[in-house]
Amino acid sequence: MPLKPNACRTDLSTGDPVLAINLLMMFLTNRGRLLTSSMVDIYVGPESTHWPLHERLLCYHSPFFASIFYDKKANSRPGQNKSYGLPDEDDLPFELLVGWLYSRSIQPPREEKDIGPLLDLYLLADKFEMEKLASDVVDAVREFYHSTSTYPGLRRVQYIYSNTSEDNMMREMMVSSIARYLTLGDAIPKHWANALRKNGQLAVDIIRAIQEWHLESRSVPDVRDASTDRGRTIKGFSAIEEDRERSHATAETGATDESMDQNFEHSDVPAAAAENEVNGEEKE
Repeated sequence: MPLKPNACRTDLSTGDPVLAINLLMMFLTNRGRLLTSSMVDIYVGPESTHWPLHERLLCYHSPFFASIFYDKKANSRPGQNKSYGLPDEDDLPFELLVGWLYSRSIQPPREEKDIGPLLDLYLLADKFEMEKLASDVVDAVREFYHSTSTYPGLRRVQYIYSNTSEDNMMREMMVSSIARYLTLGDAIPKHWANALRKNGQLAVDIIRAIQEWHLESRSVPDVRDASTDRGRTIKGFSAIEEDRERSHATAETGATDESMDQNFEHSDVPAAAAENEVNGEEKE
């Protein structure tokens, strides 16, 4: 079998009979086309966890793996055992990737701590050029923050910035969310103020996100106009407020504003391992 016994359990055991039937029908429909007898062996992590996967299914969704296993020079012998090692990857994100590969579904996050593994899954999808999986992860993360009336925390944004390039789908979603969060607030939280001072690209991207709103000029106060109807009723900038909410775990680990605002280019701690450093969300 291509899956470990529990590899897709969280995705398929939804408790919804209709959804389960739909997933099964999709599985059976694609079986003849993508689930052929040709298999590849993927070895993940420092302990080389073995994942035997259907070659055509994997390569259909991932140009990265297609370029590896369909390389005529590298795989020229008939019946050759095809394998590939990913020693630097973690087991959990790849397990989630395999779960999506065979079920085409993602377990929606129920708590903010569930976002960490999804961000690691997103980075794998980005690395393996799996656009549909990446899009599904972004949608799941976006829906969580929207349904809970919260926004991505600094640590989440920092992690994505340090592991993605400019104009990345997850980066754009998070920055646009933070642009709204900061624009609608009466003050800037101190940790965000520090981050904006230290990371010019983040500040630029927030402005770019606001420009994408295409606001009507009359909805934006014009301080050049002294009349009160143009919104010039408050002088000066908004305040920088001290952080009011910190997790108990943050206090225990000794995390400070300075540690939260490290250079965005040098933060490669897996998202799932950074849960105890700082609250992962901002509330409306």
